[in-house]
Amino acid sequence: MNMETISSRKNPFIRHLRSLSRDGAYRAEQGEFLCDGRKLLDEAFSFGAEVTAILWKDEAGDGEYPCEKQYTALKEIYDYASPMENSPGPLFSVKMKPVDMDFDPSGGIIVLEGVQDPGNVGTVIRTANAFGISAVVLTGNCADRYNPKTVRATMGAIFRQRVLPLPLEALPAFLEQKGLKLYGAALTDTARDLRQVCLNKAAIAVGSEGRGLSQELLDMCEGKIIIPMAPNSESLNAAVAAAVLMWELGGKKR
Repeated sequence: MNMETISSRKNPFIRHLRSLSRDGAYRAEQGEFLCDGRKLLDEAFSFGAEVTAILWKDEAGDGEYPCEKQYTALKEIYDYASPMENSPGPLFSVKMKPVDMDFDPSGGIIVLEGVQDPGNVGTVIRTANAFGISAVVLTGNCADRYNPKTVRATMGAIFRQRVLPLPLEALPAFLEQKGLKLYGAALTDTARDLRQVCLNKAAIAVGSEGRGLSQELLDMCEGKIIIPMAPNSESLNAAVAAAVLMWELGGKKR
C-alpha cells in the first residue's frame, strides 16, 4: 500500500481529525466519529464498522487492515491530532450507522438522562452490552455517544450495542410502542426496593449523580425504584448505579 506521510498541522486530514475529536456538530455533519488504539480498530473490523481512514504514529501499519485511506505522521503531528495524551495509536475515523429503532426490546432498556460525563456514558454502554440490554437511550443533556472519551470507555461496545439518542418528549410513545413500562431510579421515600419490583418488559431511567432525574421524566414513570444500600452511605456513581440496575433488568437472566 502506498501510504502518504503527513508533515504539517495544516494538512486537511489532520484538521478533519481534530474537528471530529472536538466538535459534536461537525461529527454529525460529517457522519463520522474518531477512535483511538489498536484494540478499538480490531473491534471495529471484527463487528463490521466502516473504517474510513487510519492515521499511524511514526511508522505505517503492517497492511493487515483493509482500509484504502491510510496515513503516517511524525509524533508531534500525530499528538496534535489525537484527543488522547501519549497515545500509541493509531487514530481512525468510522462512519456512523443509521439509528435502528426496529428491534426486539425483550432484554430491557436503560435510559440515561443528563449524564454528562463521557466516561460514565461509555461505561454504561459497555455494561449494557455485557448484560444483554436491548438498547441504551440517551436523553436530556447526555454526553455525546461519539465523543472520543465515550467511545474509548465503551472498550469496543460502541460497535455492538444499540444506542439511541431520543428527545425526552418522544420517550413515552417510544416505550409504549415497545410495550415497556418505565421505572425511575430515585432517592425518595416513595421509591420501592429494586428487588421487590418485577422488571419484565421494563425500562429503567437513571439520572446524573448530582441532579438525579428531572420531574418531567419522573412523571412519565410507572413507579420509582431504589437500590438498597447501607445506612448513611453516599449515592452511587451513575455508571455504577446503572450497572446494578441492568443486572436486575437483564444480566442475571443470562
